[in-house]
Amino acid sequence: MTRALAQSPVAGPVHALAVGKAADGMMRGAMGVLAGQFVRGLVIPRADSRQEPLSPASNLHICPGSHPVPDQSSLDAGRAMIDFVAAVPPGDTLLVLISGGASSLVEVLAEGVELDQLVKLNRYLLSAGLDIKQCNQLRRRLSRIKAGGLLDFVRTEKVVGLLISDVPGDDPAVIGSGLLVSQAMVPLPGFLPDALRGMFPPDRPANPNRATARLQVVASNTLALEAMAEQASRMGLLLRQAQGALDGDAARQGRRIGRLLQDANPGLYLWGGETTVSLPSVCGQGGRNQHLALAAAMLLADREGLYLLACGSDGNDGPGPWAGALVDGGTLARGRAQGLNPGHCLQHADSGTFLLASGDLVQTGPTGTNVADLALALVTTRDGDLR
Repeated sequence: MTRALAQSPVAGPVHALAVGKAADGMMRGAMGVLAGQFVRGLVIPRADSRQEPLSPASNLHICPGSHPVPDQSSLDAGRAMIDFVAAVPPGDTLLVLISGGASSLVEVLAEGVELDQLVKLNRYLLSAGLDIKQCNQLRRRLSRIKAGGLLDFVRTEKVVGLLISDVPGDDPAVIGSGLLVSQAMVPLPGFLPDALRGMFPPDRPANPNRATARLQVVASNTLALEAMAEQASRMGLLLRQAQGALDGDAARQGRRIGRLLQDANPGLYLWGGETTVSLPSVCGQGGRNQHLALAAAMLLADREGLYLLACGSDGNDGPGPWAGALVDGGTLARGRAQGLNPGHCLQHADSGTFLLASGDLVQTGPTGTNVADLALALVTTRDGDLR
């Protein structure tokens, strides 16, 4: 935030709105640069997972929302958001700071839509194995603020959006469901269950007088990988080229990485992106990174010198306190020694149970950012050497 605002300053009195898992940090960075320009701010973070949270002040209001499933607090945050942006006088600057998680944390429902319908849709999206673009195309059909709808409440012509991307391609129309990007609604997909189709209202007409925003992505998965590569070089680690991004089915990606590591040369391998998991009707515990890690571990069994860390950059991977897992050649043996079957756990989306038993889960707490998922593999020789 400090670098972005120093390179591209904003003019005049500034009213700053921050929403997402990185809301506290983004607002803190903005306030440090803006100093006397800063008039007031609204922060909408995740209620139960904050790193170095900001405190309310006379010119700074904190209104947490719910994630990953929205609730009444998300609607309260939505009301606070539209009141905030509508109060920015013409000529002043509205600075909107958006990071991952915003789609659930804040919402203003379309006419005729009820909270229970929003919850029902989001629970379906969490289990359906859809990518983030598909999820957000459905979410915005129930919303008055997604797909650029927030701009309908803005009176000033000076709108600047700085974004931390947690989506492939860093498309501002997908990040946070595109609060500042006008988008046409796409037809409902054929795979959508009939039980959900009736909840979607008719498409609202486009607003030709809607304001426009100047947008900039200030952090992303790609930039995180570049920073990790630079740090690896400073540490003297040999960085190897890793093929492919993390996308699609998590178990498939885990098996792909596991096969690659079986014959890989010593060094550090990096991947980034976001996978999906289609949940069975009865499932256990775990997240997509744990699912990927266990699938990889099944191909690393009894091999020495192979280590794979798969984690969420926000410090959260599914329900529970875990960021992901760090597996190696002994993972399967340790879990089996506790009476668990890795194949059964993977099939029933219960990777967390197995990895807890094997001692391989990783807990970092909230990191204060969100640039999707990261995977790091370290391959050493038998004596631990990287050469």
